[in-house]
Amino acid sequence: MILTNELLFDYQRCKRRSFLNAYGDLREVDPKTELALKIQQDSQTHRENILAEMNVEKLPYSRGNWAASARATLDLMRQGVECIANGVLLVEGTSSLPVESSQDAALLSRPDLLVKQAGKSIFGNWVYIPVDIRFSKRPKRDYQIMAAFHSLVLAEIQGVRPEVAWLILREKGKYTVDLAALMPLMSSIAAECFHTLDKQIEPELFISRHPCEMCRWFSSCHAIAKSTRHISLLPGVTSKRYEMLLKLNLTTVEALANVNPAELAIHLLDNCRGEPDVAAEVAATLKLQAQAVAYNMAIPLPAPLDFAAANLPTYPVELYFDIEAQPEMDLAFLHGVLVVDRTARRQIFYPFLAERPEDEGIAWAQFLQLVERYPQAPIFHFCEYEAQTVKKLGRRYGTPSSQWRSLLYRFVDLHKWATKTVVMPVESYSLKTLARWLGFEWRNKKANGAQCILWYNQWLENPEDRQHLDSILLYNEDDCRATYILKEWLSGFLNQVYRNHERLSS
Repeated sequence: MILTNELLFDYQRCKRRSFLNAYGDLREVDPKTELALKIQQDSQTHRENILAEMNVEKLPYSRGNWAASARATLDLMRQGVECIANGVLLVEGTSSLPVESSQDAALLSRPDLLVKQAGKSIFGNWVYIPVDIRFSKRPKRDYQIMAAFHSLVLAEIQGVRPEVAWLILREKGKYTVDLAALMPLMSSIAAECFHTLDKQIEPELFISRHPCEMCRWFSSCHAIAKSTRHISLLPGVTSKRYEMLLKLNLTTVEALANVNPAELAIHLLDNCRGEPDVAAEVAATLKLQAQAVAYNMAIPLPAPLDFAAANLPTYPVELYFDIEAQPEMDLAFLHGVLVVDRTARRQIFYPFLAERPEDEGIAWAQFLQLVERYPQAPIFHFCEYEAQTVKKLGRRYGTPSSQWRSLLYRFVDLHKWATKTVVMPVESYSLKTLARWLGFEWRNKKANGAQCILWYNQWLENPEDRQHLDSILLYNEDDCRATYILKEWLSGFLNQVYRNHERLSS
């Protein structure tokens, strides 16, 4: 068993992913998405740009022949080469970790750079420190743990532990890792990871929506979770709450659907900052969520007064609004508005697009002109981003505050309505999940917000090809139509709940 820095890195983020990378059926791996390939390419370009600025000795990349690469690295270290790229550090055995291991155990580390520094080692009056080049702007903990692992393996080779390790971050430059603080934690994680992989102990499955969707094993894990109705698919079941539910033997949807919420709330106190009211609300919601899934039905919540059925009326004209943006450029490049005219029985989609970043103000002005043509129409959107962006653009382009503030009074956040008034048999309360449960489908099944950012970047790189813009417009229109579908369903559902309540009260 060889513990590599790649396996350890994955183990920090998901124990199961590390296990599957070591032992899983590669036929079940999802193909890399266009977005994942772009991130990988950008990361590699960033790395090559950094290396081009340095005087480095590059070792040829030789995956699979690690022993030969490790010997070549060791030769360069003995020679005292100033900076080694693509080095391989290989140590037989795991004596440096608090773990029992088999005879063929080894640790393998591949820092981006080994940089020579003054000091004492088995090589002479110099030592090497590990350096990783990261595309991130932040020194995330898992990156720092990797630097500590490099240092552990490097210490076995050169006879002395490096005093420091570096991360080279995008736009931020060099970051010094506090090895003394991180070594105990790294050793503990590495020992646990080695034991899990060496003994082939398959980690418990847990679906955590956002990180899992970026993993190439997601389809495989999700299929298992779906077939078993795994409770991690229930909204509100976080990893900490899942551990607590396991201890209570609440391991099925049916068990959670029949739990006593008052008893569950007691166990949730620590997870809810010790606040009994919060714990009681979470317990009640978890039970309702399990019931919704168990019976495949929407269940009304005792909604606050602001979310009464009468406050979500139907208007002659309604606007459905969605923005596409490029966060790194701080750019809102598309304002999509679906105008639903019930009197004329007509629906028209208006896209206000900034084909160039400098056209953002023009698209903003065009959006304002449209919404002011319908001063009485509510503006439905999903989540807070649209309202936040209207505030930002109003200030950025000197729009009179009375003008953009009056718009905000017309805004109706349907995500709030969906989460405050009803529990649905869904895995999340994202627009895509809710609309798909209602039978709506996006015309481009691979499209999402992150993909739109990539398409817009590709359009800017090649403005002769409008295919990427067309894909963005199609996706944005479908987002607006999905918002409309959700509003129609919510309005009908809440009115039915209101009528049932009135009938029972009379």
